[in-house]
Amino acid sequence: MDKSGTTILVVEDESSLREMLEVALKRTGHKARFSATLKSGLSELEKGGIDIVLTDVKLPDGSGLDILARAKTVPERPPVLIMTAFGSTDMAVEAMKLGAFHYLTKPFKLEELNLLIGRALSDAALHKENQTLKKEAKKQFSVESMVGTSKAMKDLQSLIDRVGQTKSNVLVTGESGTGKELIARALHYSGTLRSKPFVTVNCGAIPETLMESEMFGHKRGSFTGAVADKEGLFQVADGGSIFLDEVGELPPGIQVKLLRVLQDRSFRPVGGTESTKVDVRVISATNRNLEEMVAKGEFREDLYYRLNVINIQTPALRERKEDVPQLVEHFLTKFSLGMGKNITRVAPAAMDILKEYEFPGNIRELQNILERAVALEGHAEITVESLPPHLKKRKAPGVSIPSLATTGIVTAASSVPQAEDPFQAGPVDLEARVGEIERFYLLKSMDRAKGVKKEAARLLGISFRSFRYRLAKYGMDTGDDGEESKE
Repeated sequence: MDKSGTTILVVEDESSLREMLEVALKRTGHKARFSATLKSGLSELEKGGIDIVLTDVKLPDGSGLDILARAKTVPERPPVLIMTAFGSTDMAVEAMKLGAFHYLTKPFKLEELNLLIGRALSDAALHKENQTLKKEAKKQFSVESMVGTSKAMKDLQSLIDRVGQTKSNVLVTGESGTGKELIARALHYSGTLRSKPFVTVNCGAIPETLMESEMFGHKRGSFTGAVADKEGLFQVADGGSIFLDEVGELPPGIQVKLLRVLQDRSFRPVGGTESTKVDVRVISATNRNLEEMVAKGEFREDLYYRLNVINIQTPALRERKEDVPQLVEHFLTKFSLGMGKNITRVAPAAMDILKEYEFPGNIRELQNILERAVALEGHAEITVESLPPHLKKRKAPGVSIPSLATTGIVTAASSVPQAEDPFQAGPVDLEARVGEIERFYLLKSMDRAKGVKKEAARLLGISFRSFRYRLAKYGMDTGDDGEESKE
């Protein structure tokens, strides 16, 4: 660690020790300021600019513990090393309980002092970095950072503000891509637990065989490969919030154990015999209908009510389309900076397309569209040509997607649509036109099949696998297969 510029305040009434420390600290590259009394030591602290305090416990006009107490209130909050006479370890231990970094018993070796100074500097730097990260996280994930001024967003922000001040469990529901994790983080960083841990668990990504160990920890030797004790994520989140994403994917055995945590605030690690107490606020999220899962016996009813103390429904992007221009600007700035480009605007024609589009994939789809556009665009403006093919609205005059169905184009290749010259307005992007038609029929089949994908595939005369492929191709796959998921 670079020690240059480190300033150490030494509060010591013995002149010979002060002189020895002055020489030793100067030799190791530190700056030092000296005080012989409690009063002058407190005065030096108030001046600021102190990185570490080294103080004797017994001073002519008081106790070094008063120096310790004051050090915890100044802006720098420097770590404090306590010096005590031989046989005064009780006082040193008391100082540690009050927040001292460590203590030295006189007489001490300079190597010991240098070691503790180095450790104190590292600890202070880590603490400062941690505080900076917490401030950045609070700013990044605060309610104010949520993009949008529509009524739906204002209502959502108001609800998050109110709920964030509580420690009640929250269930965030809504379609895929609507920003449920962002809402969970806003709840944490805008509320009373903002300085405490925030831990994310993707319940759909952890193998079932490892889930219990990941969430609740395990004891050494409890299973093959458990070579040491391991804390679970609930222990890591103790005092703060844990976010259970895709909570509808939890297997029955984990549902039972989670219910106990919510009821008793305790659990047993895998292989453990004693319960571990935790105080955690649970925020969970899902795009599945948990009430239907409860009715089908796929999700415990008692767990559902424990998780769903407060429900927050995330609005789909199509329900707040007035926010699209702000979201576009947000993502444009983000990706332009990230890719080192100077793209500052979106062409009016491209913006019109984005404002008209329904976004079945919600904000995540818009984010992907903007990332792709910035990556492909070579100028300072996002144009229609940089948008995905299925968004390009180059329709031939007089022809709309629904009218194509009446011409038989999808059932008889030899049929010709009755329309004006399709090239009247210039070249036609065939890939975009075909994608436009395909997406239309995908949406219509899903609507007719009430969201059941196997039925929608049957209506289109294609395999279920082919149907899922086409949904993914256009960013329309929500991951929920509807009724057929039971089969």
